[in-house]
Amino acid sequence: MDAATLTYDTLRFEYEDFPETKEPVWILGRKYSVFTEKEEILLDVTSRLWFTYRKNFPAIGGTGPTSDTGWGCMLRCGQMIFAQALVCRHLGRDWRWIKGKRQVDNYFNVLNAFIDKKDSYYSIHQIAQMGVGEGKSIGQWYGPNTVAQVLKKLATFDTWSSLAVHIAMDNTVVMEEIRRLCQSNVPCAGAAACPALESDVLYNGCPEDLGLRGRLPLWKPLVLLIPLRLGLTEINEAYIETLKHCFMMPQSLGVIGGKPNSAHYFIGYVGEELIYLDPHTTQPAVEPGDSGCLPDESFHCQHPPCRMSIAELDPSIAVGFFCNTEADFNDWCQQIKKLSLVRGALPMFELVERQPSHFSNPDVLNLTPDSSDADRLERFFDSEDEDFEILSL
Repeated sequence: MDAATLTYDTLRFEYEDFPETKEPVWILGRKYSVFTEKEEILLDVTSRLWFTYRKNFPAIGGTGPTSDTGWGCMLRCGQMIFAQALVCRHLGRDWRWIKGKRQVDNYFNVLNAFIDKKDSYYSIHQIAQMGVGEGKSIGQWYGPNTVAQVLKKLATFDTWSSLAVHIAMDNTVVMEEIRRLCQSNVPCAGAAACPALESDVLYNGCPEDLGLRGRLPLWKPLVLLIPLRLGLTEINEAYIETLKHCFMMPQSLGVIGGKPNSAHYFIGYVGEELIYLDPHTTQPAVEPGDSGCLPDESFHCQHPPCRMSIAELDPSIAVGFFCNTEADFNDWCQQIKKLSLVRGALPMFELVERQPSHFSNPDVLNLTPDSSDADRLERFFDSEDEDFEILSL
């Protein structure tokens, strides 16, 4: 049976449980013991939003595909890593999904942003159609860099979340660039038309207060995506320890990547194995019931997650982090600097204060919904995800 057409119930019994090991299990910045916290591990995994292939959704573009089976796995992984950012933004990292328990409205607001219909912010329809403008035809496979760039563009429409999305190119994270992106005294576009956003804005991590306005700069929550290529045809083992440490950081959103033409969303590791959610399961499209409620069980993986050897990872990946406040970002920077001192951990990217003079800055380009200057964007939206600098010893 083709793995792409397996049903959810078929898969329920085909996954191995966690190995009995003294090695800690790391899930998106949380440390667990298999012996004493197995239920907590599974609850954490189940609480992540799980986006898989779907069938029988409204045709993309009106006349296009009604299923993404066989081509949409990286798009689904992009949805999962971005959904984790929205969960952290609106619900918090400690939020948990429990089957049958009534969830808060913000949970359904997050979920609805990814439902398979044309007017959801980050739907398969939006991602596929936005990709057309970047040289990807509908039904064509994406690499991690391409899906990151498309999600960045779609985020400009999402005034509810009001995220600052930065994609660090050339294996370099420029701190000054990110602070300029996240700090602003000018409300985001569309804020006047979205009064609810006013109370949702953070001033250096504090709810808005009239006494703080004018004294503290606005910090827009940061989604940082770093596309990397960690080898030619296989991952350079010198980066494995560094990759593991990324899952240990509280700001971790995980990693999108996988094997050639088979994408996964990696959420942690145990020993020498990566833990991931697999989108290669075709489920029927979901629509609200008669009561208007959205059935949500199929958006949560209720079996032990998949695992694979880190050595099998394709070298083309994108690493994600979420910094809700400026303090979170400063802490992340300190952790990255300390990581460079860890023995046997070769840095996957460089962290610098200011942009080197030979770099161009993609954030100064017009990335608003009205942008049509494809020539200026072309160098930042590579079509084949093969333009990374090769990192090596």
